[in-house]
Amino acid sequence: MPKAVHVLGLSVFSLGTSEFMLSGLLPPIAEDMGVSIPQAGLLISAFAIGMVVGAPLLAVATLRLPRRTTLITLLTVFALGQVGGALAPGYGLLFASRVISALACAGFWAVGAAVAVAMVPENVRARALSVLIGGLSVANVVGVPAGAFLGEHFGWRSAFWAVGAMSAVALVGVVAFIPRIPIPETRPKLRQEVGIYRDRPVLLAIGTIALSAGGVYCAFSYMAPLLSDVAGLGGDWVPTVLGLFGVGALIGTTVGGRVADAHLFGVLLAGTAATTVCLVALALTAHNPVSAIAVSFLLGVSCFFMAPALNARLFNVAAAAPTLAGATTTASFNLGNTSGPWIGGRVIDLGFGFASTALAGAAMVALSMGTVAWSLGLERRRAANTRLVTGSSRSKRPTDVAGHAVVRTTGHAAVPAAEHTGRNGAHPYEAE
Repeated sequence: MPKAVHVLGLSVFSLGTSEFMLSGLLPPIAEDMGVSIPQAGLLISAFAIGMVVGAPLLAVATLRLPRRTTLITLLTVFALGQVGGALAPGYGLLFASRVISALACAGFWAVGAAVAVAMVPENVRARALSVLIGGLSVANVVGVPAGAFLGEHFGWRSAFWAVGAMSAVALVGVVAFIPRIPIPETRPKLRQEVGIYRDRPVLLAIGTIALSAGGVYCAFSYMAPLLSDVAGLGGDWVPTVLGLFGVGALIGTTVGGRVADAHLFGVLLAGTAATTVCLVALALTAHNPVSAIAVSFLLGVSCFFMAPALNARLFNVAAAAPTLAGATTTASFNLGNTSGPWIGGRVIDLGFGFASTALAGAAMVALSMGTVAWSLGLERRRAANTRLVTGSSRSKRPTDVAGHAVVRTTGHAAVPAAEHTGRNGAHPYEAE
């Protein structure tokens, strides 16, 4: 794996720490800024919404810019956003710094994923993307607890300074190791990139990501009160259990990244099924502290096991728009990260209790299993059509004026057979 991919993973570690560390800093931020905890919680929502909106917008805005320069610029803006947050004298400026940081983070994720895919062979795409996702996993294991520790002992602003310093280190790595990727002679066209949203496999991939991520975060966002109020664990146990979830996430990402390239749909089906089971088990056994701890770890393994495959699938079906594919992946995950907690909150407001968020999340992930099965059915039908076309090419068939064999279909114009297949006879949308 190129060093540049690992540098991108280090950068994602900084981004992920900033994105999630506020969950452990809300009380001191609220007290210092003179706002309520729900108002302070809007800082988290602002970041997630900024990611949803910023990823496609910045991907389009930087479509014709050099990739390396774009990464350097976005990471610099992100680091400055952390400094702005650390120095913010009031809530308004802190809110603005989070929005700016989210936009830069979204753009970096989108472009960084596209760069990682461009630097490796297609048969190791998922493994390369697992390095980036691994940075997010390590952020949950190390970065978020470290941010909470700094906030408790040195004030919440120290956590922002620490992320700013990590971003500066990552920036040095990007400058030193990310190569200058040549700009193709034929520049990407926005109309061509946006056209991927008319493709059913792309839409199914987006739905799968949003539903699976939303289902997990529907329960994970309320894990602290579930562990304390339902499982009866003391407050000191909550960071430990969340850390175990992060360890499971790191294990799942590592294993899933190595398996997904060869068995993409197998990983997706197994991951969604296992995550659904874990969420149901969490809801039914949350009153037992030992079970709640064990299931939390297994949930981290199962949901991050499929994360590299989710990313790789979208890149496979959106090959005509690699930049928007990365942006769409980022926006889809954050759409789930935004909608899942909202749905969980509504379930709690209806009086069903904290454990019910896991059941609501299980229902969302089960729906994502259905979109995976739908996608697999489309792939099998297209693969069958490809075999039919290539298999019959041995027989004599009519040709067009260019000498290409054509396929005659009832009610449709004759189409050159070459348009039905991609490299080496594979369908353009066939998972590799």
